[in-house]
This record gives sequence, structure tokens and C-alpha cells, in this order.
Amino acid sequence: MAEALSFYPKVTRTVEARRVWLDLGDLGDLVNPSGPHEQWQDHGMGLLRTILRDNGLHTDMFSTRACTSWEEVRQRLAGYDMLIMNVRSYTFPVAYRSARLFKEVNPKGVILVGGMHATVALDEMEEIPEFDHICQGPGEQIIVDLVRDPSAFPRVILGVGSKSMAEWPMIDRTLWPQPASPRLRRKFNWPLEPECGWGPGPVVTMMTSRVCPWQCVFCNESSYIPNMGRRPVEMVIEELNYLDRKFGPIGSVVIHDSMFFQNPTWLEEWIEKYPRKANKVWPYWAAGRADTVRQWPELFEALIRETNWDTISIGFESGSDRILELLNKECTEDDNFFAIDLVNRLGDEFAAVGRKAPVFWSNIMLGVPGETPEDAFKTMRMLKTMRRVMPSISFYAPYPGSALGNQLIAEGKSRMTRENYHRYPDDEKVIGVDYDFYRRLLAGQYDDEVNRGLSAWQQERKLNLAGALAKA
Repeated sequence: MAEALSFYPKVTRTVEARRVWLDLGDLGDLVNPSGPHEQWQDHGMGLLRTILRDNGLHTDMFSTRACTSWEEVRQRLAGYDMLIMNVRSYTFPVAYRSARLFKEVNPKGVILVGGMHATVALDEMEEIPEFDHICQGPGEQIIVDLVRDPSAFPRVILGVGSKSMAEWPMIDRTLWPQPASPRLRRKFNWPLEPECGWGPGPVVTMMTSRVCPWQCVFCNESSYIPNMGRRPVEMVIEELNYLDRKFGPIGSVVIHDSMFFQNPTWLEEWIEKYPRKANKVWPYWAAGRADTVRQWPELFEALIRETNWDTISIGFESGSDRILELLNKECTEDDNFFAIDLVNRLGDEFAAVGRKAPVFWSNIMLGVPGETPEDAFKTMRMLKTMRRVMPSISFYAPYPGSALGNQLIAEGKSRMTRENYHRYPDDEKVIGVDYDFYRRLLAGQYDDEVNRGLSAWQQERKLNLAGALAKA
């Protein structure tokens, strides 16, 4: 019998590799976060894990945000054959430290990394010997082959993306990390996300478009995301309705697009279909630009009136034409004040009939190299003309991949390194900028100068500007 069996080929069972996708962020942000934004989820990870799952490739997942010590991260990485990470500039310090821990406990393990930092700062990624394969650019069309057989690829790989977001599957949000403390679990319906002050919870964060087509010198987005077709309006509404039925009720929506207010044809279809086909006309946060508000004021007003766009994020950046031109913002002081006057008028009208007034989420940038005190005073005056505003003020940050960031890095003027890409609000980011002046400004020590020329109601406005300092 033994001899007979020897004529049959041996059957070899293939053992699937143990893979872990590590969600990156500051330790403890899913345990005891300093704010709601630290709990928001990584759509890139959700999309790519969904694609892997749909192609029969399993990945475990845990988050550094759910850990409270690096020893805990180290222990949870043990026993895996592959580590996958989506690396942004501000998570780069967490990524390379995690990679070193992974190799300590899994010396033969393979590490795959991609994400924005791989494109804008490839040299920094290549300096980390633990990163076995580095994928630049989008990964939707390459992630399956790469994870299935990374040995078939060189160390640095050019990713392949989809032509349109219509090709993306709906993200399985249960592939996102869960809150890691009972207190957080009680606050919202995971896998929906927590309320952050922009609208009632639970919140759905989503994307309808990718890429802002403008070329502001402080932004690096266009350097790593290629143009991509916008997600069809009906697909967006269908997903919202599904999430509302499955995990809701939804309280509000955050549209994470870098620039929601673009492509008038899409926006007109949104105005027509969202109020009619959504389970509810949920209030939402979304981003626009002052110059396009001025270009398409009727469209902008219709979105506010008919679709409940009640938290309007506009990157005003500065109230000074000189700084706006330096930033290549392609907006002017007049554009900014046109948008402000329009939203002030609509807000007063809504408030008069008992309807919730729209509010600005106003992005302001201070500490731009070359900015003078008078430029900064003009920006503070602009803020005081907004009747309803949540200021989001940051110190300019010279990120690699942006035109101004690359220039300052080359000149040796950037204080940002792999150790402090984490974007803490009070970081001093550029050599030669008088940050003490800006701290005094935000503390109100120059209010007499700021109030010069303002109307009585504007002078009386008290904004918590020191408390509005945010990550850059």
C-alpha cells in the first residue's frame, strides 16, 4: 500500500500569509482623544481594505490610536508576515517607528507602505530600510497584486488609480477601527463617527470628489493625486441612505472633498436630487472658495437654501491681497468679502424666520514667510466681519510636495522634520517667523489696531482666537 501511494503526487497546502493593516495616528486617540477629529477614519485604508477583501485577501487591522504605549503596539504586531500602512506626512513618525517594531518581532516580515508621503517625500521613505516596498500615488488598481505577491515588484512602485470614483466599491466601514474605550463607544453609532461641532451626531464622513484643481503654493495635494472623475450624485445619495438604514439614524454629514464647490453641472444635479431622494436632507459641512462663490453666487445660494449646506468651509487664508498673491490663492480681498457679505445676508434672513443660519468654518493661515503685522491685522479684521464663524487658524507649515514648502526646505528654513510632522498647533514651523507676535495677536494684545476702521458691531465681536489655533 505504501508503494502504491508513492505514485501519487504530494498535496501541498498553501498557508495564507498573516497580514495586518496598521491604522496610523497618535497613541490614545481612540481611547481618550483630545478632540473629535482625532477619531475620524482613514478613507484610503477603508477603500483599499474593501478592495482586498472583495478579492479574497484577508487583512487583520488595529490602530496605533487604540494603543496607549509603544510596547502595546509592539506586542500586537508580533506574529504577522506582512505589515501594510497608508502614510501621510503627519503620520510618518508613527509609521517608521511602527515599522522598526514590526521588524524586531517579525524579522522575516515584509512591510508595504503607500500614501501621500511616499509621493511628496520619497527620499525620506527610502531612508527607512524597514520599508520593503513603497508605492507612490493611488493604489486601487495595484493593491491586490502587490499584497498577493510583493516579491514580484521593485522596492519603489508607481501606483495605478481608478479613472473615476464611480469605479470604487462602497467602503465597508466595519473595516475601520472601533473606539477603544467604553466611554467613546457610548457616544456614537460606530462605524459612523462622532459629532465635532459642525452638526449633530452621529456623523457620516464621505468624499464626492478627489483633487482640488487650483495650485496654491502651500498645498501638496495636486502633486500626488491625479485627476479623477467625480462620484455620481446618485451613488453618494444611495450610500447615505444605506448607512442611515444600517447604522443610523444619521445626524449630519461631513463631505471631505478638498473642494466640494466645483463642477456646476454636478452641483446642479445635487441640488435637484439630494432633497428629493435622500432619506433626510441632512445638514452638511463642505468646502468652497471665495472666488467661485463670487463666480457662481446663485448656485452657491441655492445649495445653502435647498440642500442644507449649513457649515461652509472656505479657505480664506488671509485678508491681505499681498499674501493671497504670494500664496497663489487666485482669490482677492474683494472675493473674500463678497462671500462673507452673502453668507451674512443669508444668515440674517434665516435667523429672522427661525431657521438655523449658515456658519463659516473659516480657514486662516498665519506666519506665512514675508507676512507683515499689517497683513495679519487685515486678516483679523476680516474675521470680525463674519457674523457667524468658527475660526480655524493655523501657522503656515512647509510640507514637502508644495511649491513654497519645497523652496523653504531647500533654503534650510523649515523646522519640520520626520519627528514633528504631527502638526501640533503651537509648533514653530519656519525659521525667521516671529511666532511671539502671532501669539500676542491671538491673545488680543493688538485689538486696538485690529479694530481700526471697523463698525461698532464688528469692534464688539469677541472671538476666541487663541482657542481656534488648529493643526496645520
